[in-house]
Amino acid sequence: MFEIWETSEPARLISDAGSLKVALEKVDTMCRLRHDQAVAHIGETREGYNFEIRNREGKALARLSYVPDTSRAYQSVVVEEMRGDDEE
Repeated sequence: MFEIWETSEPARLISDAGSLKVALEKVDTMCRLRHDQAVAHIGETREGYNFEIRNREGKALARLSYVPDTSRAYQSVVVEEMRGDDEE
């Protein structure tokens, strides 16, 4: 079990996931949402967003800082090598 946190102030739990692959997909979805919000000028404008994937014990396994680039279409923050072909 993994937890996905947005650690920008204030930190908040976004979701959980049964596998690392699903956790990465959820982080990518949140980055796409933040990009779409920035393009549409919805919500507050920030310099960037910080996300963490944590294990069951609360230890951060991965961190990602994301700054929306509204000059181009969204590109996934999760590279193919990170997705892997492992079982869920």
